[in-house]
Amino acid sequence: IAFLIVTAVDFSEWFQQNISQAGRRTIFIVGLVLIAIGTGGVKANVSPFGAEQVEYLGQEVVNSFFNWFYWITAVGSVIAYTGIAYIEQNISFVWGFLAPLVIMLTAVIVFVLAKPVYNTSKPQGSSLKTFVAVVHQGLWRSKKTSQVLEHTEDTNTKTTTDKSSDEKTFLNGARLRYGGKHQDAIVDGVVSVIKILPFCALVVMFWAIYSQTQSSFFIQALRMDVRIDDVKIPAAMLSTFTNLTIVLIIPVLDRVIYPCMKKLGLPMTLLKRIGIGLLFSTLSVVVAGFVEIYRKERMKDPGGSHVQTLADKNFTASNLSVFVQCPQFILIGIGEIFTAATTLEAGYTQAPPNMQGLLTGLFYAASGIGNFLSLGIMRAVEKLTEDDPWWGNEINDTKMENLMFLLSGMMALDFIIFCIIAFQKSYQNMGTLGSETTQISKREES
Repeated sequence: IAFLIVTAVDFSEWFQQNISQAGRRTIFIVGLVLIAIGTGGVKANVSPFGAEQVEYLGQEVVNSFFNWFYWITAVGSVIAYTGIAYIEQNISFVWGFLAPLVIMLTAVIVFVLAKPVYNTSKPQGSSLKTFVAVVHQGLWRSKKTSQVLEHTEDTNTKTTTDKSSDEKTFLNGARLRYGGKHQDAIVDGVVSVIKILPFCALVVMFWAIYSQTQSSFFIQALRMDVRIDDVKIPAAMLSTFTNLTIVLIIPVLDRVIYPCMKKLGLPMTLLKRIGIGLLFSTLSVVVAGFVEIYRKERMKDPGGSHVQTLADKNFTASNLSVFVQCPQFILIGIGEIFTAATTLEAGYTQAPPNMQGLLTGLFYAASGIGNFLSLGIMRAVEKLTEDDPWWGNEINDTKMENLMFLLSGMMALDFIIFCIIAFQKSYQNMGTLGSETTQISKREES
């Protein structure tokens, strides 16, 4: 953030020369790269670390922790999209960047001062390096290990304890008892991560839909009426409705809905919640498609459009209020509660301690991949529909609604594949089995 502040400061007020445009751009890019690196390190570990602090209170408290962790994240986003955005737009970017810098420095100081009271696990090296090593050795020795297992079965010396592990023949070659270099707890941890990989892949499409809030939804907002009397609200502030939805609904779900469903014998397992989130994200782009149809129909009416100036640019906009977009932002917010917050919980409960950071990181990586996927889809659609465009710089001349319906169809297909995988027997207990695996792995490691 300090690098970003440097790019916003006008040094000519103190010195005779200012930083060149190329220099500012370079510093700005370096700042963004450092933020990305820092974010990657923090996000993959902060939620598992937080859950570790309350684990002694029981599994229900751990599950609740992830809901409230995401809740406080949403509160931070509301502050950023309102307070920080207001400072940047109406005062200066220097003060706008300085505010989060002060907040982050304060957070670091508080975090360090509280170190003596934390529950911490001993460092165990790179989980990614361990994961690759186990998979490599398991694959390399798989044939030889299968022969050992067949010989063991023939001689009837296979014990009940061994049978549960021997069924995981894919990586048995990495186990110490079969000539490998890794303890059972480590190999079982890698197996648990591999088991969840299909869901990491399926969540990518959710993030591709979610990224529309900063791309197609935003561009759609610019072509709608952003006026409230004489005030023009920033189009980006529509994202606040997504975060406000999270802030308002998570307490109801955590304190009312989830406990009631559990008492009724219908607990909201991890897979159920993720699936519900995928459905809500599908509905979000469907609604956006119909809003786009209605927006352009309104522009055809006499006096149904006007020219509005935003950020020194002129846009021919519909007289339809931008707040008509609220349902699509609210729906994606509900989807985020069920899918995004739940994947953080899955990253902790579905892997042993030595793999929690890796699995959480994989779910976060899915969000980044989803953004790139969204960009690829939109570029492909723009290229393939040049004669009758579905997407372009000026959506008044395109059929953006078709792009929204395409995304909803892709999300629906993703949901169907999700259901097919989720209904397999090996995933039926997902949501409770993970905590048991964690406890077993901890006992073995100790």
